[in-house]
Amino acid sequence: MKLKVNGKDAYFTTSGREIDKKQPTIVFVHGSGLTHVSWVLQTRYFAFHGYNTVAVDLPGHGDSEGPPLESIEEMADWISDLLNTLDIDKSSFVGHSQGCLIGLEFAYRHPQKLELLALINGSLAMKMNPELLNLALSKDSKAVDLMIDWVHGPLGQVGGHPVPGLSHIGMGSQLVSSNNNGALGADFNACDQYTNGEVAAESINNKTLCIIGKYDRMTPKKVGMELASKIKNSKSEVIEDSGHMSILETASDTKNLLKKFFMENN
Repeated sequence: MKLKVNGKDAYFTTSGREIDKKQPTIVFVHGSGLTHVSWVLQTRYFAFHGYNTVAVDLPGHGDSEGPPLESIEEMADWISDLLNTLDIDKSSFVGHSQGCLIGLEFAYRHPQKLELLALINGSLAMKMNPELLNLALSKDSKAVDLMIDWVHGPLGQVGGHPVPGLSHIGMGSQLVSSNNNGALGADFNACDQYTNGEVAAESINNKTLCIIGKYDRMTPKKVGMELASKIKNSKSEVIEDSGHMSILETASDTKNLLKKFFMENN
C-alpha cells in the first residue's frame, strides 16, 4: 500500500487487511538495510487477530521513495508523520535492531502517540565498526556480505529457515540488495551518530518488551539487558537459539513472545 508522506511515496503493508479504526494498531519498523519483508513471519498473525499492522519501508528502502533519511531522529519523526497521514492517533511500536533506536526516539519525541513498545535485538547505542561503516558508505558490496554473516547466529549459519527452499543468509542478502544503493550506508551512519538512547529510554513510561538473542553478536545479551534496565516498565526475554536476526532465525519464538506481551497488556 502506498501513500504520500511529506510529499514522497511511502510503502507499507497491512498483511492484506483494511485498517479498522476500531482496532489497536501496531507499527513494525525494520533494521538497517532491510524492508517490511523482514516482518512477514510476525505481522500476518496480528493482522488476523484483532490488530491493524503497519509494516513500513523506511524512505529509500523497498518500495518507499528515497533518499534514505540521515538520522534516527528524522526516522522517528517520519513514523509520526506516517501515523498522521493514516489518521491514527496512537499506536504500539515494534522495532528490530536500528528499528529499536527509532522506537526509543519515537517514544521520546512523540510520547502521546505511543501505546506499547517492543524492542527486538536492540541497544541504547549502535556504534558501527569503522571498516564496515566505510564499506557501506562507499557502497561496496562487501558491506552486505560482512553484515549478513555477522548478524546471524548458529541457526542462520546452518539453515533452518521456516520456509522450505529459503536460507536465512540468502534471504538477508536479497533484502539488503533490493534497496536504494545508499540505504545501508545511510542507516549505519545514522546508527553510529545516535547518542540519545539512554535519555530516551529513561523517559519511557510505557510497558515495554525487550527480546534478546543469546548468540547476538551485533547487540549482545549484555547490552540488551542494559537497555531493558533503563526502561521503567520493561521486561526482557532471551531467545536461546537466536543471533541478531530473531525475527527470522527464531520467528515463531519471537511471534509468541510478542503475542503474549500484547495479550497481557491490551
